[in-house]
Amino acid sequence: MPAATAKDTAMLKWINISLLLLLVLLQYRLWWGENGITELFDIRARVQQLSKEDAVLDNRNQRLGAEVVDLKNGLAAIEERSRNDLGMVRKDEQFLWVPNVAVPERKAPSPDEVAEGALEGKGLEEGLPKVLNQ
Repeated sequence: MPAATAKDTAMLKWINISLLLLLVLLQYRLWWGENGITELFDIRARVQQLSKEDAVLDNRNQRLGAEVVDLKNGLAAIEERSRNDLGMVRKDEQFLWVPNVAVPERKAPSPDEVAEGALEGKGLEEGLPKVLNQ
């Protein structure tokens, strides 16, 4: 086997340096470049945050969907809404009006307020009157 000459060792030295620089460049692009590891971590954190927000909105949508079904099928919910929002009374009831007594005005709750009342651990039947009586 012939001994390595100075020219061969110099060439091997430059090949090693070139390969090392190429490795450093590729590692830089992998960690800090576009679509690199740091961006991957940021995207994963954003996905986690959006998943939490989506779970809250899904819960709200389910509760509002249950309220829609209840309003379509149940007379109790319709009666409750008509009493609270419109001041309606049944035929067998008497409405008494006391003059010079201030009655606080009630505003109709938004779907968000109804959902918030329901999200506080109460069903729609319990959460809706709480929101209406505010």
